[in-house]
Amino acid sequence: MEPLSPTTGPRTLDRREGPYGEVVLRERRGPDGEIHEIIANGCFLMDTSDGRSERLLMDAARTALAGRPDPSVLIGGLGVGFSLAHAAAEPGWSRITVAERERAVIDWHTAGPLRRISAAALADPRTTVLHTDLVAYLRDTSDTYDALCLDIDNGPDWTVTEDNGGLYAPDGLAACARRLNPGGVLAVWSAQPSRNFEQTLRNAGFSGVRTEEVAVARGVPDVVHLAIRPA
Repeated sequence: MEPLSPTTGPRTLDRREGPYGEVVLRERRGPDGEIHEIIANGCFLMDTSDGRSERLLMDAARTALAGRPDPSVLIGGLGVGFSLAHAAAEPGWSRITVAERERAVIDWHTAGPLRRISAAALADPRTTVLHTDLVAYLRDTSDTYDALCLDIDNGPDWTVTEDNGGLYAPDGLAACARRLNPGGVLAVWSAQPSRNFEQTLRNAGFSGVRTEEVAVARGVPDVVHLAIRPA
């Protein structure tokens, strides 16, 4: 395969049709080497150019749990692997579970180009990757966690599939609360702030609702919405 030229556009590495539509892994040339990006049903989800938002997602949840011994975390969405890698680099997490519904995304990490980001985290004995739909898992499992860190959409107001919309509605947030231990934290990444979602969190019984911003090169900052399940 010919190397990428700085003048060429993204190159498709893999394209798969799954139960939720098409997912594509693309590669393009960046200033510091190849950048990989994930596209779902024609919608750009994320790339490997900058993991600040994903790191803030994990750090904000961990900070909110300061003083809690051996906390556990459920990460919603494997994505390009930044959230998982950052969680595994933090020795304080006792258990790290990832729910990823796309088999293709898991494969790109276990035997594909995204392995460079996640290999060490996947080998960590604390890590478990579940091939499951997050919404169904939250509804059906009896497992509980100290933190839920969700990054499966471009935000509460911009979902990848219509089914995901229910996650940010009262019933979905009630399912999140049931999966959280008392005093646990819900952290939700978003491409833009959502005051409506903040109010929905409060109406769902969460406390300490706040939003942290992540500066980006252009446009509205990325944000992480944070909320606590009351003890």
